[in-house]
Amino acid sequence: MVLVLEMLACSYLMVSVALPQISSHFQTTQGVWILTAFLLVGAVASPLLGKLADTHGKRKVLLACVLLSAAGALIAAVAPTFPMLVLGWALTGLLSPCLFLVYALIRDVYPPRTVTMAVSVSTTGMGLIAVPAPFFTGWIVDNFGFRGVFWFFVIGLSLLAALIRVTTEESPIRLPGRIDLIGATLLGMGLAGLLLGISFGPDWGWTTPSTLVWLAVGLVFMLAWLASARKLRDPIIDLSILSQRPIALTSLSSGLCWAAIAAFVMLLPMMVMTPNDLGLGYGFGADAGEYAWFHAPDAAMTLVGGLVVGALVPRVRPKLMMIAGLALVAAGSLLLAVSHDSKAMVILLAAVIGLGGGMGYAATPNLLIEAVPRQLLATAGAIASTAGNILPAILPILVFAMLNSHIAFVAEGSALYSDTGISIGFAMVAGAALIGALAAMAIPRSIQQADAPSAPLAD
Repeated sequence: MVLVLEMLACSYLMVSVALPQISSHFQTTQGVWILTAFLLVGAVASPLLGKLADTHGKRKVLLACVLLSAAGALIAAVAPTFPMLVLGWALTGLLSPCLFLVYALIRDVYPPRTVTMAVSVSTTGMGLIAVPAPFFTGWIVDNFGFRGVFWFFVIGLSLLAALIRVTTEESPIRLPGRIDLIGATLLGMGLAGLLLGISFGPDWGWTTPSTLVWLAVGLVFMLAWLASARKLRDPIIDLSILSQRPIALTSLSSGLCWAAIAAFVMLLPMMVMTPNDLGLGYGFGADAGEYAWFHAPDAAMTLVGGLVVGALVPRVRPKLMMIAGLALVAAGSLLLAVSHDSKAMVILLAAVIGLGGGMGYAATPNLLIEAVPRQLLATAGAIASTAGNILPAILPILVFAMLNSHIAFVAEGSALYSDTGISIGFAMVAGAALIGALAAMAIPRSIQQADAPSAPLAD
């Protein structure tokens, strides 16, 4: 299960490193849609899969997610066009729900005294892949091109599916419920419309009919989803659960933590791999292998952040861990916005941001465990996962929309952004983390667990 979540962490990291080469190969300024489509599928699928996991078994759903993700990686590996690559990697977005499926399954089958540390370690990873991943990714991209990244996921996920089938126990916890396909469709269409309008707005013009139509379509579908969620018996996202302050604020703060790290991971290789002789005011001209030295400390400190939370949560409330983590992300990103012309400073600040992100990641499941009973953990985790996919899908789109308004020049089909644009991008990361910290501060000091709607059913 740790390796599954390591693959989830590497999915964003490895594709981010390959993104400049992918954008250049397909000559597109919309490379961010590879990551956005991945997160969008995860956002829409998470609440559906949370319901399925609660009703049919968390292990079954986890195994299905890993197998379908491997199929998506295969499509991306052989994709002849950029839209086909986006489609394939979007299917691999089914790795995202594995985050809450893993810690919900751990809570059900692990001895109670080991749950807190197991969840923290699993959420941030044991470092088996995450720390060497930047070096491994650089080697793959430099020697096999961007398609090598996708073939790595085809092979790795296929092997993990076999391991899950052999080694992982099924949860005995069941919660009856229905699957809301209508809500999933409305939510997916609404998010897609809004993200398309925001993404292409800088190119089309914010007041052009095409931009306004997509934004209007997205808004209409989102309103329709809200209406259906209030009327349906078992909506895709139970607004009654989401209306509880601990769950809502945990979802918001964790979602903003993921969003800040997602945008940071997208910006860092873009800045570091830009040639330093172009007079842009940033860039070190690193190739994919050299970039690993900038990102490896970030990955290592993410692991440390998870271990810190696992060790301290029995004595320190996870709320405080979330606040501290987001404060570190905000501070590190703000300093990067001000100064990013020193390699040593960039590496140091990336490590600070990684530490804060690791603390935020590990605090999330512990906050949910504190707030909901076992029967509702997958459902509540799905809600948090939805926020943890929607917000990371939106923030990079907003950052790219801003960057595409600050293009310095285009060389060989690739857009190169101004120093002002890069600085604003890191400031946007800091702003998201700061808002997340404020949301975490508002989590009630005393939490009363939500009630399960009915008694669990045993196998």
